[in-house]
Amino acid sequence: MEKSNNQIVTSEKAQDNISCSAVTTNSKQHLGFVDSFIDSFRRAPESNTSAENKRQTISKNELRLMAISTGLGTGLLVATGGRLRAAGPAGMVIAYAITGLVMLAPTVNSVAELAIAYPGLPGGFQSYYGKFIDESLGFALGWNYGFQWMCILALEFVTVSMTFKFWTTSVHADVFVAIFFIIVTLVNLGGAKVYAVTEAALNSIKIVFLVGFIIFGIIIDVGGGPNGFIGGKYYHSPGAFTSFKGLASVFVSGAFSLGGSEFISLSASETKHPKTAIRAASKLVYFRVIVLFLGSLTLVGLLVPRDSDNLMHGSGSSVSPYVLAAKLNGVKVIPHIINTVILLSVTSVACAAMYSSPRLIQSLAEQGLGPKWLDYIDKKGRPTRAWFITILAGAFGFIAAFKDHETVFMWLLSISGISFVMCWLFICVCHLRFRSALKLNGIDVKTLEYVSPTGIWGSYISIIINSLILVAQFWISLWPLGGDGKPNALSIFENFLGGPVFLICYIGHKLWTKNWKLYKKVEDIDVNKDRVVKDTEILHLENLEDKERYEKAPLWKKILIICFD
Repeated sequence: MEKSNNQIVTSEKAQDNISCSAVTTNSKQHLGFVDSFIDSFRRAPESNTSAENKRQTISKNELRLMAISTGLGTGLLVATGGRLRAAGPAGMVIAYAITGLVMLAPTVNSVAELAIAYPGLPGGFQSYYGKFIDESLGFALGWNYGFQWMCILALEFVTVSMTFKFWTTSVHADVFVAIFFIIVTLVNLGGAKVYAVTEAALNSIKIVFLVGFIIFGIIIDVGGGPNGFIGGKYYHSPGAFTSFKGLASVFVSGAFSLGGSEFISLSASETKHPKTAIRAASKLVYFRVIVLFLGSLTLVGLLVPRDSDNLMHGSGSSVSPYVLAAKLNGVKVIPHIINTVILLSVTSVACAAMYSSPRLIQSLAEQGLGPKWLDYIDKKGRPTRAWFITILAGAFGFIAAFKDHETVFMWLLSISGISFVMCWLFICVCHLRFRSALKLNGIDVKTLEYVSPTGIWGSYISIIINSLILVAQFWISLWPLGGDGKPNALSIFENFLGGPVFLICYIGHKLWTKNWKLYKKVEDIDVNKDRVVKDTEILHLENLEDKERYEKAPLWKKILIICFD
């Protein structure tokens, strides 16, 4: 019996020792995780380039989803209410069609050609301006674009508070801002892969929602809702158009809504197979514009009268036109679902803003266009110091509690929209300069891995339209809609703020560097530096394989290859 008791005691002591050992091991593992987490913020080995430090973790399908719906949030789901009021349903759709199909599609094709030729350049398209045109232009556009995404980050947080007003006004607006601020920060803390997976999930929800909204809108419009047949009632009264000035006012908002399509270039260095991924992603701009934008906006114009008090700038509280499309037509549950999707969309765009802005700022520093200490990339490929600056800028979103936050909303929207237009304009100029440099050096376009299907003429058309958009926005800003016919200085500040910001950066860099050249001569462009040149025979074999795959595919697959691959 004593022996048995001794065995029990010994066994208990052994179990205690095992438990203590397990606790110690778990503690060490915990400390190991903490140490590893802290260590991940240390600078990546400096012997590597920026492109090598960035992990290639974004897959082809993730880039496709990013191309379709990155940036698809406030501009489309909320701000279009003000555009519907200003231009009317037909005017709004026409403006978006011109901005998306005639201007943006060639721009995306051009940036895809450059991104595949130069996948390792820091900051993607942001590096093209200094390489092909002028360093001062690269400085001005780069900081303008980075500042723009900081504005978008704050803008999305303001939108969060505006969206929650649909459900409650009793909770302080900044509470919602704080919650979403933390969520977005944690997503970006995980690096490129966590961002890509999160964006893929959120973008999938946005796409499903917009396709579902189109189906829902068609059913309601043809008489499937409580209010019966609607048809084109609101095109007759209050009317399909307002005025030419109203139409012109939509273009910059359209540019802001469609912004983010150029992300395929920004993500090139973090994509596993740049050629196939970027080529496939660039084709999806047509689906993005025709189905998600024009399709859904056409239904919004059919279901919501442009003089509704709840549209932005109306006399009532602002509500998304997508929510109004369901609410005004007697559908009770759908508005809550739509509002929830809007919140997810806003989160997605905020994540994109916090992801892109630090990478652009870091690339500017690496190119010598910003403070050297901002070129920091940690072991996880995150531009940590630039990221902290972006977080501080995002705190501007706490203006949501400000009583005139809708006015600030429009200021931020204006800065963002103008910046997109200028960036797209000069991306196309870079494409033309790239082609000129190839021709000067006797390099055949056929040796490129990817050639823009819209070619140089697409770039020329895009440059003309972007220039006209800037002229129209200046006109609308100086002589605003509903004004007394006299120039309005305050309106210029509210609606054309991106222009002066660009000029200050451009002139300031010229004064600092004393570089008074407006542009590089074509012969001074080193077209082969940083360019990925594939062996001609290998490229020829790859093209033959693609051709053979297409020819052997059934008809339905050929259509998918043309449209999506």
